[in-house]
Amino acid sequence: MTDQPISNEVALRIALAARVLPDVSVRDLIAALQTQLDNDITEASLGTLTVTQLKRSFGNIYDVDEGEWEGEDADNQDIAAFKEAVRVLWGEQTACEHPLPIEPDQGDMPNSIRIAVASNTGEQLDGHFGSCHRYLIYQLSADDLKLIDVRSALEADLSDNKNQFRVNLIRDCPVLYVASIGGPAAAKVIQANIYPMKVESGGAIREILADLQRAITISPPPWLAKILGIGVEKRVKNYQAVG
Repeated sequence: MTDQPISNEVALRIALAARVLPDVSVRDLIAALQTQLDNDITEASLGTLTVTQLKRSFGNIYDVDEGEWEGEDADNQDIAAFKEAVRVLWGEQTACEHPLPIEPDQGDMPNSIRIAVASNTGEQLDGHFGSCHRYLIYQLSADDLKLIDVRSALEADLSDNKNQFRVNLIRDCPVLYVASIGGPAAAKVIQANIYPMKVESGGAIREILADLQRAITISPPPWLAKILGIGVEKRVKNYQAVG
């Protein structure tokens, strides 16, 4: 772990950079950066990182003059990937080109539910529960929708129980949208009284949540009626399949 908390922006950069590096996990990249930056992983320190320094952190050195890697793994390394990773760590390439429209929860949305969305890019549902970069947190009612928080999942990779860490991160959200989720992870989510909704095709989350708002307005299915506090005797009567 670093000596100070990693900001959401830094967490996002690291997660994206790990994706472009061959056979490098988020944990591996954090360890390399900790070594190279003396545990001072901030936007400022990442901005000073060079390709040579990043490569050295993984045990090989790039000879800038000769344009070749030195070391026993040199033939297996992709210089283009390391160059791209450094640009990502600098903040030149990120999945979120613009700040997300976060509106802090003011408790002013009656009859609403809180929803977590596994996401890697903007306001897109495009994340696997166990590997997404962050969770977008929405407050939703039949006629209103607000993005109230963005929670980085980076530190899950440093946890002894990654799935439990992620469950704890969204425990206040009774509904979870994911593009995919494994069986053991789904079991932990359900045990925490969180209802997982898998949408394999993904897409723009506000469009997907609009369908949920429509269901609330017309007639919520039993699982949603339970979350909304509708009595058991009314749930089946009120439910009509929405085409």
